[in-house]
Amino acid sequence: MSLTITRFEASTTPICEFKLDDDILFDLDAELIVDLPDGARRQYFLRQAGLDISWLPRGHYRLECAQASDWASGARVELILRDQANSTARERARAKTTLEHGPDWNGGWRLASGPDTTPISDLSWARKDSNWFFRHFDHAARTIIHLFFREDERLRGRVLDVGCGDGITDLGIALRMQPEILIGVDPFRGYERLPDICREHQLPEALIRPPNLRFRPDDANQLDFPDNSFDAVLSWGSLEHIAGGYDRALAEIHRVLRPGGLFFAHPGLFYGSVGNHLGEFFEDPWIHLKLDETELRQRVLAGKPRYMDRAGEESSPDQYWQWYKELNPITVDGFEQELRELGFEPRRFALRTDPVVDYSPELQGYSMATLGLAELYVVCEKLSD
Repeated sequence: MSLTITRFEASTTPICEFKLDDDILFDLDAELIVDLPDGARRQYFLRQAGLDISWLPRGHYRLECAQASDWASGARVELILRDQANSTARERARAKTTLEHGPDWNGGWRLASGPDTTPISDLSWARKDSNWFFRHFDHAARTIIHLFFREDERLRGRVLDVGCGDGITDLGIALRMQPEILIGVDPFRGYERLPDICREHQLPEALIRPPNLRFRPDDANQLDFPDNSFDAVLSWGSLEHIAGGYDRALAEIHRVLRPGGLFFAHPGLFYGSVGNHLGEFFEDPWIHLKLDETELRQRVLAGKPRYMDRAGEESSPDQYWQWYKELNPITVDGFEQELRELGFEPRRFALRTDPVVDYSPELQGYSMATLGLAELYVVCEKLSD
């Protein structure tokens, strides 16, 4: 594992150039320590300043460090670079220099790629919400790891993802957490596109097929694993799509999860603002609750979807309508009751609400909580067999 500071100097701005020889580095942070001639000390952290460097591929980089106008000539400056490998922060390199001149402006952190290195602007985390890869490899994977599992050891054991789609989230978790094995299952085989998706988004070739990540075309209603096989089971945006209901899938998840194992679920909420999955046809988030089914179908089939950023697939209006008809009408209260009846005990959850709901006459038959809850994230523990 190699990250080397090749140059660190401070004329009026501390500048660090470093070389990364690893295939990838996750969650770069930098601490800048400034000891002023009067004995005062200043400390600055890259991540606290809002520059969230989710990952970097192999290459050369230039980092301009934070500075303040009260620095003086002769101040001693030390830079420490850290990353987060397998969810453990570790120091990777450090260097010292002396400030030659007092700065003439207040500056923040800036990162740029060197020659023959992928430009920062091409990386998923720099493109952020406009990019499908970011929303899965970075956002979804880190949300599961840090916010809900809190780097729990069970995510380093045997992990199953039910309804893995294109597998981007699984790859993000597998590379960051290094589990014993992570198996993604999905009968639609979207994960077969994963290598091409990764190449398109500048992920190093050596990381595209890690040995601890496997995919299978299994049906969630009939998982081909022995009882108590997994330490953790994940389901991000999949339970609402299981045609005919997800009762059997939940029972299968309970069966293959060991007692004391953790189950993470992020199911689509049918009555919330993103629950109908028709946002590429309509501006109104609750259009499916306002129109009768005949008119809604006619408008979908006659429409042209405004394809949002996605991993290379474009679907017809007929397919959208089929998927809409297959949706399971999940609500927060109903889902919690189902989990508890199966023997899952919620340990951590989060709800995202819509700031304002226009309570039009067509919606008066639905409760405010049902309409206003847009997203649910929950981690449960399996109490026993």
